Amino acid sequence: VGCDRSKNLVDICGEKHFQAFVCDALSVPIRSGSCDACISIAVIHHFSTAERRLATIRELARLLRPGGTALIYVWAMEQEYKNQKSKYLKEKNGSKIKDKEMNIGIAQRPLLDQGPDNSSQDSAWSDQLLKDLKDESCGAKPVADFRLPVHTNRTSFHSQDLLVPWHLKGGTKKKEESIDTVLVPGGSKESQELSPVFHRYYHVFCEGELEAVCRSLGCVRVQKSYYDQGNWCVILEKL
Repeated sequence: VGCDRSKNLVDICGEKHFQAFVCDALSVPIRSGSCDACISIAVIHHFSTAERRLATIRELARLLRPGGTALIYVWAMEQEYKNQKSKYLKEKNGSKIKDKEMNIGIAQRPLLDQGPDNSSQDSAWSDQLLKDLKDESCGAKPVADFRLPVHTNRTSFHSQDLLVPWHLKGGTKKKEESIDTVLVPGGSKESQELSPVFHRYYHVFCEGELEAVCRSLGCVRVQKSYYDQGNWCVILEKL
C-alpha cells in the first residue's frame, strides 16, 4: 500500500492498479502497529524544521509492529563521498538544462513552514542537535535573514536548507503567473518555449544527522546506516 501528498502521483498508481492514497507523512491514517515494513524515500528532507523531521520518523515507527522494519532515504549534503561523486553530480554534463540557465540567486522567501511543537523534550533535543551540527559544520553556510539560497542543479550543496529549481517540461507561462521562467533548449527556435520554474524546499542531511534523529526515539533501533549515491539511509527496527 502506498501513499503520497500528491494526488496526481496517487492517480498514476491507481491507473497502474496499485493500492495508493493521498495523505500527509505527519499523520498517516493507518492503524498503529499494523505494518511489517515501511519505506520512506525522499520525503523527510522536504520538512523545514527539526521537529517535523523527528515527528515524521516517529509516525513511521508508530505504523510498525514490534520487530517490524523501516527503510529511510534522504538527500545528503555530501554529494562527493570517499572521493566518489554521486550519480547526481556525474549527470551534470548530460543535463538538458545548462547551469547558466538556472536561477542561482537568493530567493526572497521567508521560511514559514514551522510545525507545531511536539514536546518540550523533543524541542530541546532538536535545538541541541542543530547546535552540535553547526559546531561540527559539514561545509554548510548559515542562512541569514530567512533567505534561502537557490541551488544550481548538478552541483555540490553549499547550504543545508535551500530551494531546488524544478522545471515543468512542456509548460507555458500564463500572463497572470508570477513564477520564474527558463528557456529550454530545443531543436529550433520554433520548438523552444518558456517553461515555469518552481522552487522546492530541501533540507539536505549531513553525515550522522539522520542516524542521530532516529536514535533519539526510544521505540526504534538503528539496524544499519549507510550512504547510497548521494543519499543517507537507515534501516530501523521497531522495539
